[in-house]
Amino acid sequence: MSQSPRVPFHFHAHAQALGGDFRHPLWAVVPAQASASLPTVGGHATAESRDFHFQDFIHFDRAHTHISGKHHRNGTFVTHASTVISGLNILNRITAHRIISRLTSVHTPEEPEGHIVADDSRFEGLIIDKHKVEVTLRHNLLVNSKTYALLGQALVSAPKSGKLYSVDPKRQVAICSLVEKIDTTLPAVIDPERHLIEIKGFGKIFLAEVFNEPGTKTLTMLRLELGSPHVASLAVAESVTNGQQGPPTIGG
Repeated sequence: MSQSPRVPFHFHAHAQALGGDFRHPLWAVVPAQASASLPTVGGHATAESRDFHFQDFIHFDRAHTHISGKHHRNGTFVTHASTVISGLNILNRITAHRIISRLTSVHTPEEPEGHIVADDSRFEGLIIDKHKVEVTLRHNLLVNSKTYALLGQALVSAPKSGKLYSVDPKRQVAICSLVEKIDTTLPAVIDPERHLIEIKGFGKIFLAEVFNEPGTKTLTMLRLELGSPHVASLAVAESVTNGQQGPPTIGG
């Protein structure tokens, strides 16, 4: 009796602690720090960066990423991506004791998409312009939305929440945030339920942003679009994961 072709799983995950570019007062790329990518067959990967300085604009004490992919005995495929950055200082305007970005995907062979959650992602000791910023995340958003379609429905069905989001059904992409609320005395925060902080004369700060595609999520804990006097685009504590059941192996 011939055996059925083995059906492989195509793992996919990567993470980086910090990267981007400055366009004023000088043009310079900020190299991706502690960047790691997972082999498609699974396994694990790690990366670390310590005592990083970029000009006098950015500093952090330590950044570490860890990625893994494993086939469990119960038939599920689990993919994990996490990055942690400690002792962050950006332009002496934004500091954080620790920022953690974590995504875990659990994929069963019967489902077209894995269930991706961001449990334990968090901000610790975030300070902006000398004001403490306490961020509460709504982890249940991803826990209760197992697929891209369900997440889109959850976002569209709650338009009165005041939270920022965007859904493009044609291209099957959506962007939202895990922010539930922000507690701070920072005068720039107008609506504490939104994940955008805009500071005049500095720029825009986006917190815990999730970019969604069918079967894939990217969590960026801190995204900066700075406009004055420094012009820059930066991403801090970013993780990506998905994974997909493949067709039968060629040759069986």
